[in-house]
Amino acid sequence: YATLRAFPSDGAKHCYALPVATRARYLLRATFLYAGFDGDDAFPEFDLYLGATRWSPVVVYDGARLVTREAVVLAQSSTVSVCLSNATTGRPFISTLELRPLNGSLYRTDAEARAFLALAARINFGAPSPDPVRYPDDPYDRIWESDMVRRANYLVDAAPGTVNVSTDKPVFVATSERPPEKVMQTAVVGTLGELTYRLNLNGFPGDGWAFSYFAEIEESVVPETRKFKLFIPGLPDVSKATVDVGENAPGKLRLYQPGYYNVSLPFVLSFAFRKTNDSSRGPILNAFEIYKYVEIEPGSPDALAMASLASRYTSLGDWANEGGDPCWPSPWSWVRCSSEPQLRVVSINLSGKNLTGGVPPELVALSFLAEIRLDDNMLTGPIPDLAASSNLSIIHFENNQLTGSVPSYLSSLPKLTELYLQNNKLSGYIPKALKSRGIIFNYAGNMDLKRQGIKRSTTW
Repeated sequence: YATLRAFPSDGAKHCYALPVATRARYLLRATFLYAGFDGDDAFPEFDLYLGATRWSPVVVYDGARLVTREAVVLAQSSTVSVCLSNATTGRPFISTLELRPLNGSLYRTDAEARAFLALAARINFGAPSPDPVRYPDDPYDRIWESDMVRRANYLVDAAPGTVNVSTDKPVFVATSERPPEKVMQTAVVGTLGELTYRLNLNGFPGDGWAFSYFAEIEESVVPETRKFKLFIPGLPDVSKATVDVGENAPGKLRLYQPGYYNVSLPFVLSFAFRKTNDSSRGPILNAFEIYKYVEIEPGSPDALAMASLASRYTSLGDWANEGGDPCWPSPWSWVRCSSEPQLRVVSINLSGKNLTGGVPPELVALSFLAEIRLDDNMLTGPIPDLAASSNLSIIHFENNQLTGSVPSYLSSLPKLTELYLQNNKLSGYIPKALKSRGIIFNYAGNMDLKRQGIKRSTTW
């Protein structure tokens, strides 16, 4: 956290593209420690994006406090893009970016193809110190925050009689979400019959994934029972089930993980575990996790084609490595997009970028293109078939090394107003219909290109 990367407040987005295995599940974590790096009086505030999806706002209230954003993501392609954008105050910055592969069964949900999980709380109860538990105690490097941490609206309103308990005996955790054994070896117990807490959930209200982790770690000389129910104000349905840790686990020193794959929760969460009338012991709580479902925005339908196009030129400069969605939340520096009814690429400007090889074939898939500027490069080969791009009005292919004939489809593009083909190596005859269109048409410098009925063209 002694270093960070800061970006200009220029309205652009700034992205990191991380290589992943398609259809694999990952833990993704970004951290931000401001520490007044820019000497500005205003704390930074900006948005964090996962591809085209707004993941979370990043708002710094205390320059010395670490801001963390974490998500569980199912990779939909070979890269995951994390982007910083939309700074309202200060400059966007980032301290760390971490990507951890998860076991195939962890955090699997029915909605993971259309929504990812954004962490709101992951708490280790009964912790012996304020230090978090993470790798190597947790092989997936999840950070389990101590319940001893003190800050505003975090685990306040604890019930009287709440005490810490712990054990040094092994706890079986190799099931469900596999919380680390070190976390399950500590807990809080409501000796007066209840456990109560209140905390703010980042990103809520909304639909979430919420699970508690229980293990019976207290010793008893005589057989005793521990039964309790969960109560959340305004959510009567959650209190229907009774937790009997010893029976549900089953047995002592074994993980039991009840919860909800989809539950609607408020921003300010108040909850209580209360023992039942036939229970001899108060409730126990070792840990819990709460995530919010964040609906995945599809972004531009042109994203795959544009990513493929840019990947051809990654060695030519930063412009080919901007990452994220080509249109959202802001377009790439060499791209313009429409916004209605969908985000579509309408203009590409790669003039003078030292492009080599053929005209990128991905252009054929960009059916909403209105303007192409590929002039002043070293492109070779024929002009591709762009007939599907019926909105094309401006085409700049001049000052390259293109060969072959002038395609006849160009005369059929209904909106074409400017066509620049000069100084290439084109040959054959210019389509008659193209000359009669009344468009701005420059084809000088193509020595083997002829007008029909004339051996060589010298004017344009």
